[in-house]
Amino acid sequence: MEYLFLKWIHIISSTILFGTGVGSAFYMFVANRNKKIDGIYFATKHVVVADWLFTTPAIIVQLLTGVLLVNVQGHNYRDEWLLYAISLFVFSGICWIIVVFLQLKMRDMAKYSYENNTELPKKYWQYEKWWVMLGAVTFPAVMVIFYLMVFRP
Repeated sequence: MEYLFLKWIHIISSTILFGTGVGSAFYMFVANRNKKIDGIYFATKHVVVADWLFTTPAIIVQLLTGVLLVNVQGHNYRDEWLLYAISLFVFSGICWIIVVFLQLKMRDMAKYSYENNTELPKKYWQYEKWWVMLGAVTFPAVMVIFYLMVFRP
């Protein structure tokens, strides 16, 4: 029962983590393509909130339940599939921390531009390029983590 409960929590938190990530990225990406400052501010503001309400707790739950599942099942932390999964989790986490920093800066720039009726600074669009690139490398990494968790090759 302990294993199934942990597995259920792990799956739910991965669903929240992945769903929030994809959903937030989609809306912020679309808002940026539209280039309307009110929409960009709305999207960046709410993506930051979603990260604190959903993404951050889901990451913590993923880490805790992942460690507990490894221990309950008696896996060896040196198993190749597990080492890859942990490495990709850490890699994705580092990318996410950078993304959060970028999103905070982007939100603040969008807020300023919205409230002062000015164009977004060039720095916003530089941050947006990094934001997109980090998302583009993190998405496949998360797909590989899912594969490794399911198939444990």
